[in-house]
Amino acid sequence: MSSGVIDLPEHLQSLQVLANAWVMGAAGIAAVVEFFADKVAWLDSVWDGVHTFIRPVGGALLAHGGKAGARAVINTSPDPVTNVAMSTVEDVATAGLLYAVYEYPCAAGAIALVLLGLAIWLLLLARRIIKRIFGQPKETGGV
Repeated sequence: MSSGVIDLPEHLQSLQVLANAWVMGAAGIAAVVEFFADKVAWLDSVWDGVHTFIRPVGGALLAHGGKAGARAVINTSPDPVTNVAMSTVEDVATAGLLYAVYEYPCAAGAIALVLLGLAIWLLLLARRIIKRIFGQPKETGGV
């Protein structure tokens, strides 16, 4: 079932199954539900927790870990404005990045590489800080 908008290259024909109306409908409904679920602090945390188990393992775990970590900090704020503002920023950023991918794929790829480099650098920095805080265990001499 092809929409005819974009012809897939031969090596990507297996992705044509994603054009199925049921798949597109389910993805659309899930996107709408997530849009609203992100606006309520406790529901957002439950939604993210459930999706840890039902989303594809690789990318979802990486993305959820970053989002859940940021949400854990945001959700501790007592005011509801912070959660709504953060969710709206996520929605706008997603729309902007999707537009960039379709209109400027090379620039979007470069942005993805920069963000990947930044993530790796931040992980290494966090590792150094954690080692500094907890220190290296001292080795004791054996008898």
